[in-house]
Amino acid sequence: MQDEEVLAEFRASKALLEGHFLLSSGRHSAHYLQCARVLMNPARAGRLAVALAARLPRELRRDIQKVVSPAMGGLIIGHEMGRALDVDAIFVERPSGTFELRRGFTIESGEKILMVEDVVTTGLSSREAIRAVEEAGGTVIAAAALVDRSAGTVDLGVPFHPLIQLNFPTYAPDELPPELAAIPVTKPGSRAQL
Repeated sequence: MQDEEVLAEFRASKALLEGHFLLSSGRHSAHYLQCARVLMNPARAGRLAVALAARLPRELRRDIQKVVSPAMGGLIIGHEMGRALDVDAIFVERPSGTFELRRGFTIESGEKILMVEDVVTTGLSSREAIRAVEEAGGTVIAAAALVDRSAGTVDLGVPFHPLIQLNFPTYAPDELPPELAAIPVTKPGSRAQL
């Protein structure tokens, strides 16, 4: 799947939003990718997961024993990646602020894990989820995401394979350009609202 085909999937599902958004990273942007919308159609979610799995090197695909994704945003794409790779897919969640395994999910000592996200901007959530997997005994051998908003600059500490890299500018709260500051801010993600 080429970049323009990926963006076409986002546009077709009205998942590429424009306005003034507060990202989960705490940064602001004039663009937001609402992956829940692009993934709400099971056939589309499956196509995107198959395309993302195809981006992984063959030897890496052979080594993956389980997919782990952070709740909420990574749940659907993580599940679909498990299907595409024919391995179990589980998730970590933050019941009290830090990621942990719940719901009877387990990771065997040394189990080789692919961390899967929907969108990576700063990589903070991914690194926190990777730490939770490692604390549970797993070995994260790579990470994957539908979208890398860092345009290739993020460092997750493991090889990172996005389906698409985008370079939508993001801003710290004290760096907002006047035209963005003039637009009311919204927080469309899964974390607490403004």
